[in-house]
Amino acid sequence: MKKIQNYINGELIAPKNNHYIDNYEPATGQVYSLIPESDKDDLEHAVQSADKAQYDWADMPSEDRSMLLMKLADAIEKASEELAKAEAIDNGKPISFARAVDCYRSAANIRFFANAATQYSSECHDMGNVGVNYTLRQPIGLVGCISPWNLPLYLFTWKIAPALASGNCVIAKPSEITPMSAYIFSRLCIEVGMPKGVINILHGSGPSIGAPLVEHDKIKAISFTGGSSTGKAIASVIAPKLKKYSLELGGKNPTLVFADSCSTEEDLQSIVSEVVRSAFSNQGQICLCGSRIYIEKAKYNDFKKLFVEKVEQLLIGDPLEESTQHGALVSKQHRDKVYSYIELAKKEGGTILCGGNKVKLEGRCSQGYFIEPTVIEGLSSECRVNQEEIFGPVCTIQPFDTENEVLQKANGTEYGLATSVWSKDISRCHRLSTKLDFGIVWINSWLLRDLRTPFGGMKSSGMGREGGLEAMRFFTEPKNVCIKY
Repeated sequence: MKKIQNYINGELIAPKNNHYIDNYEPATGQVYSLIPESDKDDLEHAVQSADKAQYDWADMPSEDRSMLLMKLADAIEKASEELAKAEAIDNGKPISFARAVDCYRSAANIRFFANAATQYSSECHDMGNVGVNYTLRQPIGLVGCISPWNLPLYLFTWKIAPALASGNCVIAKPSEITPMSAYIFSRLCIEVGMPKGVINILHGSGPSIGAPLVEHDKIKAISFTGGSSTGKAIASVIAPKLKKYSLELGGKNPTLVFADSCSTEEDLQSIVSEVVRSAFSNQGQICLCGSRIYIEKAKYNDFKKLFVEKVEQLLIGDPLEESTQHGALVSKQHRDKVYSYIELAKKEGGTILCGGNKVKLEGRCSQGYFIEPTVIEGLSSECRVNQEEIFGPVCTIQPFDTENEVLQKANGTEYGLATSVWSKDISRCHRLSTKLDFGIVWINSWLLRDLRTPFGGMKSSGMGREGGLEAMRFFTEPKNVCIKY
């Protein structure tokens, strides 16, 4: 049984307590490796290591930091097939998705912020013949990055890249459910010669290592992606300590389809395909997935018929097979949670248009955690299935009559992460964009990303923004210097 190791002070080492927890392959339901159950002793070792490294790393010329990060991005690209397989085994996602999305984006994240390290600038304010002010943007020091299980390396690199690029030392905790790609990443850090202590990766559960990481007084900022309830708990600990924090939390994202967007058969086919992708990519386990779909009544029946047809065509199978489009859910516990919402939908009066069942495959995946892509009709906007984050392959569809009606429905949850609007009326698109209470509004698209733009949500979907300058600002402290002539 393979044992994953922590990465501390430039070395792969076992946890000091020698305690491990099981790591399951979702597609088979079998334990295939062991994860360190790290605790505060491992954290203290990592903090001491980062403490020693922080000033040399912060003082390193930005060009040199950039070159090291570029080497790391190159190493990810070179190891992309190994990483894609690790993600598919560890997470249950199709290997084709892991290759095209997770591995590509992980290298892109590192490369983007490697470039940012040499281009990031601050402000200067001229006071005429009186004096001048300039702003220093200095690294915070030691920062904690806690990443989720749904896009393991993708979101892991999304956090650590700007932290490192801006001169901080990082103590990172990947999800204990999907640790393997972060473990491989540790090896890549050694291969490219990352300085000892600059990045430390600790594995384990939230109570064992996540909580001590958040509470440690020498860690001055926390970047967290995960569930809203966990994010609120983290904020309650961090706020009294006056630490910086960024929380990217849950979503219950609406998709708004207006009749004018589907005026031709070609348009309808294209939009339905994109809405299927937005609802079921990564088995619906992306915080940005559109799980509430609203279609203008004039096109509702046409859209529904084609949408169900395309969902039913998604190929469920072994994540390691190239033909698989829909893999396993990440764990038995999560599979059962998602399935409980399907059962709840029936009690709330919903009609299952397709899916709704657990899936038992033949062969090596016979004990895997599979659920059919599920489409539900006939639920009210106020019911639990339309209000609570399911985070799985379950979506609801509803007709609407007016723009104001669908706006109220779209805004009618505690979440505000992302939404997509499909319409050829440019005035409507601009108008709705200002009124939709979401951090991200996609117009006639979904998941079209530019790494320069701010990323994050409103309401219970989080606080702060990641990406581009927002990330570099989060991981630095501004200091004003005023000089009188």
